[in-house]
Amino acid sequence: MAGKIACFVVLCIVAAARSAEALTCTDVDAHLKNCVPFLTNTGLLGTCCDGVKELNAVASTTVDRQTACTCLEAAAKSMLLLDLTKAANLPNTCGVELPFKISLDMACSTVV
Repeated sequence: MAGKIACFVVLCIVAAARSAEALTCTDVDAHLKNCVPFLTNTGLLGTCCDGVKELNAVASTTVDRQTACTCLEAAAKSMLLLDLTKAANLPNTCGVELPFKISLDMACSTVV
């Protein structure tokens, strides 16, 4: 019985550590990969909004929101054929309120 309790405690610690990890651009990209066809006018919206909503939910701290902002800005600058109007309107399209507007020039350090 003590072994099962110890195993449960270890699993709880691992889960807590995982949830405390900072958001990365890899995470942001993973959440928004299904948006690329829509944002480049090569596909439909599809499941893009699911990723937008998930990203909004996991970016729960100021640091996470600033990271997401910085990653989105970098992605916008590097994405060929990006429809900037669709990118800027993506949060509204998906019914999500973000503390910044997606563009090529975002003041990410001021995001709270």
